[in-house]
Amino acid sequence: MNIGISTGCLYPMLTEDCLRVLCKAGFRCFEIFFNTFSELETGYLDSLLAMLEPYHAKVVSIHPFTSAFESFLLFSGYERRFWDGVKLYEQYFGTARHLGAKKVILHGLTTAYPSSLSNQEYCRRFEILQEAAGRYGVRLLQENVHLFRSNHLDFIREMIRTIPESAGFVCDIKQARRSGIDPCDMVKAMGSHLRHIHLNDFSDDGQCVLPGEGCFDYESFFRVVRQTEFDGDVMIEVYRSNFHQTEELVKAYEFLRVRSVSA
Repeated sequence: MNIGISTGCLYPMLTEDCLRVLCKAGFRCFEIFFNTFSELETGYLDSLLAMLEPYHAKVVSIHPFTSAFESFLLFSGYERRFWDGVKLYEQYFGTARHLGAKKVILHGLTTAYPSSLSNQEYCRRFEILQEAAGRYGVRLLQENVHLFRSNHLDFIREMIRTIPESAGFVCDIKQARRSGIDPCDMVKAMGSHLRHIHLNDFSDDGQCVLPGEGCFDYESFFRVVRQTEFDGDVMIEVYRSNFHQTEELVKAYEFLRVRSVSA
């Protein structure tokens, strides 16, 4: 179980500066949150690889900034736009391959506005996207997100039943908590299809905080995760407002390292 961190923790710092700061702080395993189209260009990606090389660091996953548009782009009733969306997401799949990452994160369809898209059709489109990802040697992973269809346990189970070969998931602790779902129950629903985890914590009043600064029982969580035979990566992912100094991120890493070993 590799413990890493998302560059999104330092947003809105420029992506390359996030990576530089986190490498200097001692992190060696990354999820890169891309923030604009120019960051998908080959020259920019090569500059990131050059930055990582002296630290022997690696990128294991990427997070598209267009996750905010996926409902409209990939899961609307307009079929032609979906196919154009597949072409767009192939840029992310190619980006992941270029960096040596194996995972691309998807938010999917929000429940913030009514949608007539059936779960069956959602799964069909996810499977098409997964096939496209496979051509680049990467996998698309569905994240559980508050106010999205993916944050319902029954929906996760339905994806597994409908597309068992294509279904793969990211469990995000804070997203489950926001919807009143025990993150351990989310892990159990995802089961052997769990491929990636976003780590964070929450205070008594439900606010997102750094791992170790809240009330979440990480030892119990890691025990449940190990029962799924999980062998993926776990990423610290919080908001910039959740800490003051980079040293606090390092402290969270050490907290998680100890709990992941003892669980």
